[in-house]
Amino acid sequence: QTTSSALKGAIQLGITHTVGSLSTKPERDVLMQDFQVVESTFFPSEGSNQTPAHHYNDFRFKTYAPVAFRYFRELFGIRPDDYLYSLCNEPLIELSNSGASGSLFYVSGDDEFIIKTVQHKEAEFLQKLLPGYYMNLNQNPRTLLPKFYGLYCVQAGGKNIRIVVMNNLLPRSVKMHLKYDLKGSTYKRRASQKEREKVFPTYKDLDFMQDIPDGLFLDADMYNALRKTLQRDCLVLQSFKIMDYSLLVAIHNMDLAQREHGVVDGTSQADTRRPAAQRALYSTAMESIQGEARRGGTIETDDQMGGIPARNAKGERLLLYVGIIDVLQSYRFVKKLEHSWKALVHDGDSVSVHRPGFYAERFQHFMCNTVFKKI
Repeated sequence: QTTSSALKGAIQLGITHTVGSLSTKPERDVLMQDFQVVESTFFPSEGSNQTPAHHYNDFRFKTYAPVAFRYFRELFGIRPDDYLYSLCNEPLIELSNSGASGSLFYVSGDDEFIIKTVQHKEAEFLQKLLPGYYMNLNQNPRTLLPKFYGLYCVQAGGKNIRIVVMNNLLPRSVKMHLKYDLKGSTYKRRASQKEREKVFPTYKDLDFMQDIPDGLFLDADMYNALRKTLQRDCLVLQSFKIMDYSLLVAIHNMDLAQREHGVVDGTSQADTRRPAAQRALYSTAMESIQGEARRGGTIETDDQMGGIPARNAKGERLLLYVGIIDVLQSYRFVKKLEHSWKALVHDGDSVSVHRPGFYAERFQHFMCNTVFKKI
């Protein structure tokens, strides 16, 4: 209900304050208790000796696990001033396409970060995950799992609005021609009519199998790197008993883009603006999977804008932007119930809600056999 501009303003004031006050605290190792800390600051509209005056209603801003998240941001090479500059220097841009979850999405003016509102349950779950999640990241910063950079809560007018700051998978400077949310399940996995009417619809598994029956072709190195990363990530999710996550796959068709820019007066009008590279480490699709494969550095990535090079059956050159999304939906009692009920009515194995191990297995099988193919 809070007006969007007031929410955006409160987020920016809150983050500026919390990152600023954190910078006065000395660097140190993260301790187990750091994951439980919640810092809370009151922002009266007339200002206080700690907070500036502002023209919104009074609000309270909470920062979860500030020291732990500072460490994670560092792991991804995000300096405090860059983080502040990205999130607070320009107004946040609201993305119209809110997910099925009804979450609001904002993107920072420089395209670096996504801010997503999450439900109370999801925020709680993320807090529980933090120690294990970051043990994994320490061993392995290259992952297609979401990169969480901060968890906050704005309390205003008796409402709690929880937000998480994450990496942005889809740079706006690159035109995506197709976008899929894939789970490896076929039951009811087709985009709704309402979704299809959107300017930039998100299609699902059955749509993919229909539109791209031959799959997306990757060279052997890329395919192996992607497969390995997916395997490792699924293992992590499975160990947390997480399921119902999706692989978001967005496709930029380079050949189509060239044709779209077209020929004007006999000269080709190519777009010469280079998108600014993402600053956070390992945040592009390409960096996320390149762990082992790139030792030889055989692939030129300069003009690839962070996408993974691929081709379709027609041989058109593609760039893929991929990441695992929706990992905060834990497999709770509700899900178990939902599954046993659906399994009675339908064939259990095609239903998207499943035991975490089975889910991970089916997910990988679909991605590595149906979606991605080795050239």
